[in-house]
Amino acid sequence: QGRLVESGGGLVQAGGSLTLSCVASDRTFSSHPMGWFRQAPGKEREFVAGISMGGGSTVYADAVKGRFTISRDNAKNTLYLQMNSLKTEDTAVYYCAARRGLGYYISRSPSEYNSWGQGTQVPVSS
Repeated sequence: QGRLVESGGGLVQAGGSLTLSCVASDRTFSSHPMGWFRQAPGKEREFVAGISMGGGSTVYADAVKGRFTISRDNAKNTLYLQMNSLKTEDTAVYYCAARRGLGYYISRSPSEYNSWGQGTQVPVSS
């Protein structure tokens, strides 16, 4: 099973922007729906955004709709999350995840993803 490695996190001021990347080590990247999740201190992991295998379909959590954009470059085995107009409540550890062999739809449930990166921290200061 391939690895997922996130990068791009770091301290950002409220109102600022940040782009997260997630590189997959395996050649089956284009065969899996992918998702971004986040987990704030003391809270459960929550869905942020998901994207279909080819990138033609995307789904967003209401909290980030209109501010975040998920995309993928299958030629580079890379998933992205462009985050604009960041708010302090966006502070969390962000994880990318893959649904390997579990179907073709985009799920909002963390339990329906079976491959996870190690996470990257995004603190948003006021």
